[in-house]
Amino acid sequence: MTETMTYPLRLPRSLKRAVERQSKEDRASINQFVATAVAEKLLLCKRRSFLLTAKHARSSGPLTSSWETARWKAAAYGR
Repeated sequence: MTETMTYPLRLPRSLKRAVERQSKEDRASINQFVATAVAEKLLLCKRRSFLLTAKHARSSGPLTSSWETARWKAAAYGR
C-alpha cells in the first residue's frame, strides 16, 4: 500500500466550493479529486520539461544542424 501523508490545504472559498461540486459530480471524495488534480498537473509539468529538453537537444545537436543545413540546401535548390 502507498504511504500517505496529510497536508492542510488552504483554498479560497469559491475554489473549495467548485472542488466540492466537481468531486460530487465525479463521485469522488474531495481528497481523491485533489490528489488526482495534483498528479495530473505534475504529469503535465514533467511532459513539458521533457519536450523542452528534447527540443533543446534537437536544436543544438550536431545531427540536427546537419539536417537543417541539408533541408535548407534542398529548399534552396528546389528539391
